[in-house]
Amino acid sequence: MNNKHLLFFFLSVIIFISSCSKDDDGLFPEAELSEYEIEVIDYFKDITLGFEFGNASSITRKWDSELKVFIGGDPSSDLLAEFEKISNEINALATDGFRVTLVNDSLQSNYYIFLGSGSEYAKMFPNVANLVASNWGLFYVFWNGQNHFYSGHMYVDIMRANPIEQKHLLREEFTQSLGLAKDSPLYLESIFQSNWTTTTEYATIDKDLIRLLYHPEVSSGLNELQVDHVLKQILIHE
Repeated sequence: MNNKHLLFFFLSVIIFISSCSKDDDGLFPEAELSEYEIEVIDYFKDITLGFEFGNASSITRKWDSELKVFIGGDPSSDLLAEFEKISNEINALATDGFRVTLVNDSLQSNYYIFLGSGSEYAKMFPNVANLVASNWGLFYVFWNGQNHFYSGHMYVDIMRANPIEQKHLLREEFTQSLGLAKDSPLYLESIFQSNWTTTTEYATIDKDLIRLLYHPEVSSGLNELQVDHVLKQILIHE
């Protein structure tokens, strides 16, 4: 082999190695992810890392135990049926053992939904008294040292919101209580849309966010880089 052919051989090897190199995650480049899957990962990071208010760290948090819900206040039959629908959808998306159940005794619950006025909700939970005037729906969650949620509460103001708005607020606030706690202006049809909407269904991308957060490979305490790596692994191997 003369020098010219030898140089061509080495250049070919270099080009081949470069074209087959992996990215920093140990995966093949993002070309293996569809444009939609890349959007899902970006939106997941926007919605799940941290909270809209406060100074909590920007990491994933989720329930690692059964979410036992008690509904108080003055719930209508329509809202009770709507909650059953929401919880069934969430249970169908979760694959890590997480489950939402409705209980009839508040002492057995770890999550309280109040359907009534903001003033009555504030009497029960005085720490949110300064928020109810400007919010027709609120949620509040507590987590432990492992960043697992262990209790929470929320309300929907059925005095100010009409029936469609009530269903929207019930779905939005409860879903955010799962650890999808932030809003975004990106997708108008999303339940996490930051501008006021009255959507009462999950968008396709919403369903993907719920199923990925409650996927066995996704844990509490992941930062942005770790989320990026884990979600790429999941989506590429599905």
